[in-house]
Amino acid sequence: MIRSPRLFSLSIFVSLLIFTLDQLTKFWFDANFSLYEQVPVIADFFSFTLAYNTGAAFSFLSSAGGWQRWFFIGIAVAVSVALVIWISRLEKDQKLQAAALTLILGGALGNLWDRAIFGHVIDFILVHYEQSWFFPAFNIADIGITMGAGLMILDMFINPESSSEK
Repeated sequence: MIRSPRLFSLSIFVSLLIFTLDQLTKFWFDANFSLYEQVPVIADFFSFTLAYNTGAAFSFLSSAGGWQRWFFIGIAVAVSVALVIWISRLEKDQKLQAAALTLILGGALGNLWDRAIFGHVIDFILVHYEQSWFFPAFNIADIGITMGAGLMILDMFINPESSSEK
């Protein structure tokens, strides 16, 4: 049973917006960039690129031989289902937690789609220092997941009673 239909509907809608924005940006970069091409946006700090990640965060297990695709798809499906159930059980006053779960769900769906359809996740944002240090490339879905995780941590500090009840 959905405890707050309005909060649930809004969360699913925003998750789908994040998914759509993620997919549109990935489609554009995949169509307009060559693999590993870099276009500087802020010299020595920020570039756009095109990279394919067959692993998880920071290319974890990217050279594992192919089985990791299905493993990560399974995890993403399970997590996405769990997030939808969790969102459905939130009370209407748990807006911060809903926002966190919504961002994570939207990001999880975006990367799940890539993995299921293409066999890899499309990344295009590159933060670096000159050409000597590079943070792993990432995408809109990764931003959603990271921001959602940050909001979850914030919610645990702001509403400690809410996280201890579960």
